[in-house]
Amino acid sequence: MAKRLIPCLNRVLVEKIVPPSKTTAGILLPEKSSKLNSGKVVAVGPGTRDNSGKTIPVAVKEGDTVLLPEYGGMEVKLGEKEYHLFRDEDILGTLHD
Repeated sequence: MAKRLIPCLNRVLVEKIVPPSKTTAGILLPEKSSKLNSGKVVAVGPGTRDNSGKTIPVAVKEGDTVLLPEYGGMEVKLGEKEYHLFRDEDILGTLHD
């Protein structure tokens, strides 16, 4: 079984961030109250090529927190962890504190 995946072309490997289901005081939160499709970029491909052969780099880098579409991406399991593979253009934006 593979332990590391390096995406091809303009693909981005993302580990989705699961929001907490209850507060520190133990109050259960409804699923819809904390639903934000975000994830942390684990690996990025080198980018795609334009018509003249120049590489167009991927817009995000490893470690970025990104906003993801509600649907899409390909689910990938590596060992015990679950990741999602998205195209660079499918990522909606980056999240900053």
